[in-house]
Amino acid sequence: MSSATWRNVFTYNKYAQITARAVRQSLKEAERVAAEKRGVTALRYQRWENGVGGAQVYLNPEEDKGLSKPAV
Repeated sequence: MSSATWRNVFTYNKYAQITARAVRQSLKEAERVAAEKRGVTALRYQRWENGVGGAQVYLNPEEDKGLSKPAV
């Protein structure tokens, strides 16, 4: 078996997600909390018409309440 057997089971993105979660869980409490905050993401989109951007719409608004700064 090679070290890349995970490729037959799931995608690289899923592999990266699993390993990141394992690393975060192995940290001490203070470092773990800071790492989890960095892992929070917000997804939004904006429709452009005639070179002018419209209003930005969050795709997950209930999760955005805890964010201190908007995603760019």
